[in-house]
Amino acid sequence: MRRSLGVVDGVVIAASSTAATTSIGIGMGLLAGVVGLHLPIIMLLAFLPIIGIAGAYGRLNRVEPNCGNSYVWVGRSISPWLGFLSGWVNIVGTVVFLAYTTTVTGSAVLQLLAEAHLTSVAGLALDPDSTLQTTLLGLLVLVAVTLAAVVGVDVAARVQRYLLAFEYLVLLGFCGYGLFAGTHPFSLDWFNPFTIPSFSALAQGMVLAVFCYWGFDAAFSVSEEVRDPRDASRGGTIALFTMLGLFLLGSVSFQRVLSVQQLADNGAQGLTYFGAQLAHQPLAALPLIALTFSAVASLQSGVIPTVRGMFAMGRDRTLGPVWTRIHPKYRTPAAGTLLLGAIAAVVALLSLAIPKVSDLIGAAVNAIGIVVALYYALTALAAATRFRGLLRSAPWEGVRAVVVPALSAAVLLGLGGYMCWSFYRSTDHFAVDAANGWFQLSVPALMVLSGVAVAAWAKWVRKSDYFAGGRATDADAPDLLATEADTPVSA
Repeated sequence: MRRSLGVVDGVVIAASSTAATTSIGIGMGLLAGVVGLHLPIIMLLAFLPIIGIAGAYGRLNRVEPNCGNSYVWVGRSISPWLGFLSGWVNIVGTVVFLAYTTTVTGSAVLQLLAEAHLTSVAGLALDPDSTLQTTLLGLLVLVAVTLAAVVGVDVAARVQRYLLAFEYLVLLGFCGYGLFAGTHPFSLDWFNPFTIPSFSALAQGMVLAVFCYWGFDAAFSVSEEVRDPRDASRGGTIALFTMLGLFLLGSVSFQRVLSVQQLADNGAQGLTYFGAQLAHQPLAALPLIALTFSAVASLQSGVIPTVRGMFAMGRDRTLGPVWTRIHPKYRTPAAGTLLLGAIAAVVALLSLAIPKVSDLIGAAVNAIGIVVALYYALTALAAATRFRGLLRSAPWEGVRAVVVPALSAAVLLGLGGYMCWSFYRSTDHFAVDAANGWFQLSVPALMVLSGVAVAAWAKWVRKSDYFAGGRATDADAPDLLATEADTPVSA
């Protein structure tokens, strides 16, 4: 693939995939319904294990840059089965993400039409909370961004720069104004984790907040297309700290302007409602336009890294050869890009079984949050395993390379496990309902079990060499203590 990206492109891809505007516009309402007026502290607490995970990604990428990232690193450092599972749940989680973001995009467009007083077409009332209408409209956008991803990741990154610039200007403007114009008094209790209603609320809030940070690793999925592999790590880290600043600003501003009931009631239309409290039209429409741009950008940035991960799996013959076909002109995995877009479209249509957009978002975010915690934790454990020798040879570096990732992994695994147990105990029957605990548990369970089945097929039917590969150790990482000016050594 063509090496055409720099550190700025990595930041743009990671930031677009993380989608701060969408997370703030939709996630604040979901989180408020769980933790009440504790949005700032929950975003800060979730950032701590995530920055430990990001450090693990950066160190592994320095010694073995690979567009398969977690799939390759976990497979070589811990177990090929866990490595495949890490790559697989990332893929299926992103497919679910693309499906619900397709719906979110359609909802944002319909909200824009409503602001323009276009509330019906051919006698049909337009409803931004109807999954049927929003999904069909969002599918048109999905087709467009998939075709754009075929043309080239550098083209996509350039487009996303302008989208991000507009989003962030709007976010900074409205959230900054909301800090001073809000009528709800500021309280230090918003930063007190001990007054969160319950441990269950804390755990679910942390999983949802981890989901908000999900996407920084998109920068590592294009590490074979950046001019310097270290730029992937820089891009992901810069994007993460940017997200932290935006999430803290957004959470405090939302709580200054809106009550907890207003936050929870407006859900998918949270950013629209927030803007309407601070400005009159046409300025009040700017946050909604920013949300639309964010949804479009996150659709595109969801397609790009996922296809690169599947490209890596295709190279190892753990998936079929279709994922490795490179377009002769654009030098991108074009066939896989189109196929992934088609799969996401099918899943989006299947999601019509959940009639309300807000319920669909809640079910999807909980499921993705659990599998994200799983594969992030596995990646951190891969780093801790691979660099464990540093605890003897360079103890301080060992703390950063081994202890911090291991603790971060333990936190995420604990949160994910507790969430699964809570879902299991919350009901005694199964129903296709976003509020049903067994249904919410079944989605991540299916993601994991399907990965085991596909891995078995790859090992015993495809006879992939991936499952017979050698074990990587810190002996493969002679440059770990090198300065940033040194050239990284590929394992």
